[in-house]
Amino acid sequence: MKTLLLLLLTSTIIVGNCQSTDQKKSNFSLKINSPFSYRMLEPNQNLRKVSILMEEKQKGNLDNSKLIIGTSLIAIGDYQYSNADSKFAYLMRHPTSNNQIGHVVTEAVIHSFQVSLTGNVTSWLSSHAEILYNPEQSFGTGLITDLERNQLQLRKGFIAIGDLRKFPIYGALGKMDSPFGQMGSVSPFTNSTIWHAFGGLCYGAQVSFKKWNIHATLMAAQGGAQFRGMNTLVGDSTNIPSLVNNFTADINYTVFFSEDISLNFGGSYLHGSTYNHSFPVKHFEPGIDNNPAVTSYGMFNYKNRIIVKGGYAKTLKVWEGTHNPTPPLNQFEAFRVSSFDAGASYLFNPNKNIQYTASFEFSDFVAGPSGSPWERQNQFVLGFSALIKQSSKLFIEGFRTDGYAPLNWISGSNAFEPFPPGVTHSQADAQSYGIVVGCQITF
Repeated sequence: MKTLLLLLLTSTIIVGNCQSTDQKKSNFSLKINSPFSYRMLEPNQNLRKVSILMEEKQKGNLDNSKLIIGTSLIAIGDYQYSNADSKFAYLMRHPTSNNQIGHVVTEAVIHSFQVSLTGNVTSWLSSHAEILYNPEQSFGTGLITDLERNQLQLRKGFIAIGDLRKFPIYGALGKMDSPFGQMGSVSPFTNSTIWHAFGGLCYGAQVSFKKWNIHATLMAAQGGAQFRGMNTLVGDSTNIPSLVNNFTADINYTVFFSEDISLNFGGSYLHGSTYNHSFPVKHFEPGIDNNPAVTSYGMFNYKNRIIVKGGYAKTLKVWEGTHNPTPPLNQFEAFRVSSFDAGASYLFNPNKNIQYTASFEFSDFVAGPSGSPWERQNQFVLGFSALIKQSSKLFIEGFRTDGYAPLNWISGSNAFEPFPPGVTHSQADAQSYGIVVGCQITF
């Protein structure tokens, strides 16, 4: 598959170069737009890629009949220490029991690789597709060399319809991030915990209105446990997203105090969140009832130099699976899941070829009452990055996590595997510390 993809891209570039040398024969051409590709492939700071595409079209940065090819490679090295044996709560990797034994983990790996294809057929009709390879965050079994963790996937792919220069309504159809809340981070590499808790990705159709500083979006989505963050009931027992039975709605407003100072704030509703399983919780298995969620958020922006942001999200119902009926854990009642995020960043030297940014972010995940082993999982991230020519980034981050509350078997098991009844692997007083250095190179 990888060889086929490489040959396809190589042949496409060769053909594109031949065609672009003779514009009289064809108006089609290939193009590399590194700053645009960086915005579309950057994985943690601005996740509403449909909105980015429409904004770039509105600014006139995307030409008709030009296919933009982009690539992005993230390589990292990291060191982690945990005070609890084999319990590392840092969510930018999905370690297995085979590679997280003990109190220390070190790595030097390819975190992810992306290829994107974006183009306008006309000023009203565009498409975007992103192919992702991410063994570090794959939910496949085994180590990072296992075949199941080394697959290519169409991470995002959608058709966008509309031209904001002519009409304030646009739409999209395909696989995309759900427009729920402010899931982006100020950190150069690490996703916030609120994204891990409530950020959605699914097949769906969305329609948006953008005018008078108002941006409103409604998305109809295929629900089911196997799409991230968008779990609704599908039939009696299946977990396959096969029905358009979930939706999310978002509206935000931007106040411009001056040309350089703005405040954006808004709120969202999600019909079906991840947290609808009964006990014992098995991730990606069917739930028992839809559990809606709501969020509110805001962002202060000064010249794109000082960013201060925050958001809060919470389910409207308790997560039934957080109540373990077996003593001594039965003392903890089922709980409503919530997450909070607050962060700030400062850009030192705007309008330079290399821009330096410092950032700090706190985010949490609360899944149980006070004193329960699965009460919380907090994350602190201190970051520093150098953005080169608006397209490639060198970064270093230090992080700390408090609590260990993985979704799978979060409150324990009702059998002797993987845990005896009345026992859970969650641990509220677990702490881990780490440092990550890396780079993201985008063309």
